[in-house]
Amino acid sequence: MRLIRHCGELPPDLKGSVVALGNFDGVHKGHQAVILAARRIATELGAPLAVMTFEPHPRSFFRPDQPPFRLTPFRVKARLIEALGADLAIMQHFDAAFAGMGALEFIGSVLVSGLAARHVVVGYDYVFGKGRQGTGALLQKMADEGNFGFTSVPPEMAPDGDVYSSTRVREFLVAGRPGEAAELLGHYWEVEGRVEHGDARGRTIGFPTANFALSEYQRPATGVYAVRAGVDLGGGTIWHDGVANFGRRPTFDKTDEVLEVHLLDADVDLYGKHLRVALIDYLRPEMKFSGLAALRAQIEADVVAARALLAARHFPESPGPMVPVSDN
Repeated sequence: MRLIRHCGELPPDLKGSVVALGNFDGVHKGHQAVILAARRIATELGAPLAVMTFEPHPRSFFRPDQPPFRLTPFRVKARLIEALGADLAIMQHFDAAFAGMGALEFIGSVLVSGLAARHVVVGYDYVFGKGRQGTGALLQKMADEGNFGFTSVPPEMAPDGDVYSSTRVREFLVAGRPGEAAELLGHYWEVEGRVEHGDARGRTIGFPTANFALSEYQRPATGVYAVRAGVDLGGGTIWHDGVANFGRRPTFDKTDEVLEVHLLDADVDLYGKHLRVALIDYLRPEMKFSGLAALRAQIEADVVAARALLAARHFPESPGPMVPVSDN
């Protein structure tokens, strides 16, 4: 998959693509329905498949002071889009100039002139342009005038009857229900980052950890999780079972939020490496212990619980969401 940051940089051989438009934060099952619909049309037309999204997320641009909320920052989103078969990901830089572009200007300058889109695919509730004035109805009108083909994908419904949404995924994560979040996503929720030097306290009690901050990610419930941890080697990722704590480490009177990951049955030097961590199940809330002995005893119990949970799952390797919910 080729990746570009501005629609004006599109190579000539990728013009005339079928374009799926959206923010796609999380790339959940509803987003996947849009992208896969575009892929089917691209196959029928013999055209490339392009997925166009926006970085930073427009919500971050318009409301920069709000708490972190991203489910899939740039790198993770690109990986998931590639796994869905896209030939091109357009991670359009979203700035003041782009935010001020009207709906008709977006259609003319971006979709028609910049991309020469052959067909445009959006979700049923997609809006765009300054003041969010652009709608599916406007895109359909422009399509009827011969500018491009157009498809609006109806909402995808979860088994409980609600529409798949990024908001619901966030709610499950905040509630400590990563399994239910994963059912909406179609893959386990991952965070990733560069491993930082910590206090090395975990090593002194027999449970060394790899630590990193969650940066712009949505904060899940604080506590302990059974996880799959992938060491990114550039050309591939090596996965290990693990147990992780996300929180402020109240036993040591810390206040900053850190994800601490302990690999099971693996002794790997992770400092400076890029680590992917998929939250599989929630074990318990974060706790304050009376001392290192009590903390060590609880971690031993957490490791036993994590082993049992992870042993009951099957995690086939795949190129995008490396830890799928099921084999289906």
